[in-house]
Amino acid sequence: MTVNDDSFTNWKNREEIAESMIPIIGKLHREQDVTILLHSRSLVNKSVVSILKTHRFARQIAGEELSVTETLPFLQALTTLDLGPSQIDIGMLAATYKADDRGLSVERFTAEAVAGATGANKIERGEGRDVVLYGFGRIGRLVARLLIEKAGSGNGLRLRAVVVRGGGEADLVKRASLLRRDSIHGQFQGTITVDEASSTIIANGNAIKVIYANDPSEVDYTAYGIKDAILIDNTGKWRDREGLSKHLRPGIDKVVLTAPGKGDVPNIVHGVNHDTIKPDEQILSCASCTTNAIVPPLKAMDDEYGVLRGHVETVHSFTNDQNLLDNYHKADRRGRSAPLNMVITETGAASAVAKALPDLKAPITGSSIRVPVPDVSIAILSLRLSRETTREEVLDYLRDVSLNSPLKRQIDFTTAPDAVSMDFVGSRHSSIVDAGATKVDGDNAILYLWYDNEFGYSCQVIRVVQHVSGVEYPTYPSPAV
Repeated sequence: MTVNDDSFTNWKNREEIAESMIPIIGKLHREQDVTILLHSRSLVNKSVVSILKTHRFARQIAGEELSVTETLPFLQALTTLDLGPSQIDIGMLAATYKADDRGLSVERFTAEAVAGATGANKIERGEGRDVVLYGFGRIGRLVARLLIEKAGSGNGLRLRAVVVRGGGEADLVKRASLLRRDSIHGQFQGTITVDEASSTIIANGNAIKVIYANDPSEVDYTAYGIKDAILIDNTGKWRDREGLSKHLRPGIDKVVLTAPGKGDVPNIVHGVNHDTIKPDEQILSCASCTTNAIVPPLKAMDDEYGVLRGHVETVHSFTNDQNLLDNYHKADRRGRSAPLNMVITETGAASAVAKALPDLKAPITGSSIRVPVPDVSIAILSLRLSRETTREEVLDYLRDVSLNSPLKRQIDFTTAPDAVSMDFVGSRHSSIVDAGATKVDGDNAILYLWYDNEFGYSCQVIRVVQHVSGVEYPTYPSPAV
């Protein structure tokens, strides 16, 4: 047999194994609210090729490719357990099992590693939590996609309604079409139908009422059977407590803003300070996409090396608040054509760091350049550290953080030498460390951090909503602290 024949046979064998994993992953998710991950990447609703690619990606960060032959036994072991709602990382199970020297069987090791999600320890599934989207723009539609994707068994978050301003003819059909097709993020994964008579979009069986209103005071949510809902305001129209309080009407329990909050509104970066949210807090902000990109690695670097000062320069994709062609804009430069120019502008991300990381005393400055790409940005984080280090040490540390720390859902890591911005469209992490671009000289470190400023940020929003709703399920094996 030739090398080519051998490689092809190996591929077909792995395809067959990956194919056998799909129904197991689907059943666990649908019937028990168990999400199967591979190094923080969900395998739910993934194709055979996608599962194989996710396994291969482990080579970039763990140093060697992970095979489906290694992870399948752990997946099979999970089917024998009385699991409750949880997230289980079979990549981490395989890695920790390999490092364990007790000689346990896969079945016994797995049962021990996920014991917190089984038997008397497991979380009981609740009735779910209603969610309302106020606004249906770029972030609103991506958050909608994620909510529909994560509906699972129906016991988690339930997208009940979307509130928008009244449009013209065929408004509902056009909004459904924008949810169905996206020029950047591709086709919606599933089916979408429209019931104009009841003003409802039905996406993968989820009935989403479209409510037309020009102001929060015009909406009676109880008339639609909505109760104790979390409202996600992605319009950015109101950013202080007084303005956002307008949403707190019968049927709405909490308000989450997808923009930096002003005044005393808590700015939350999931993974960093979400545990500081008070149970009775009704209004909070998910900060900005750039704040979510820089705060997790900034915290990681400060924890290990100490940060004395820093500067962040963001090279940011253009957004809807810029003009296609030169036209009047209240900002100094944003009126110039977004697709034709690099535009120097300001960023509030540096000042927002203080809200998310109050213990960080280092001064952080920041500025931004908008560039002619529609999505994915990069933050260049220049840090003065409290001790000298090496590039190799920093990269080894950040690689480990991306795999084994409580920040592994926020920080990703790539060693691809030819990586460019489009490679990170659809990334669910808030920040991806580019190993090849990293610079370290003594006590100075410069990190290049990619981030999908639309989708990665939307994932962070969902994580915050899950946390405040009580449906943020624990992950096993537990990451190192």
